[in-house]
Amino acid sequence: MAASTRSQVISLYKIMLKESSRFPSYNYRTYALRRVRDAFRANREVEDPKAVERLMDEGEQMLALIQRQTFRRRKRSPLQRIKYYRLLQKSILWRFSVASGFLR
Repeated sequence: MAASTRSQVISLYKIMLKESSRFPSYNYRTYALRRVRDAFRANREVEDPKAVERLMDEGEQMLALIQRQTFRRRKRSPLQRIKYYRLLQKSILWRFSVASGFLR
């Protein structure tokens, strides 16, 4: 891996950790931090430039998702959160998340 690519990967890793630590909920925060660390550890030995580029793109997409989620959570008032979670409970996503163990 080239030095510039290595620095970009490390920078992405640090930003993802920082953004993941902004989740107000302990469960979401620890889950996001664990997923980021595990993903980077699993791909530590990748040397192919095309594979590194693909993984960087995936990481940037995940970073955007984390940033959207943390911004939404910080922006909502407690009453809005209650309404949001009631709506979420009715949706298929909630059932899938509980069944897959995501919200345990």
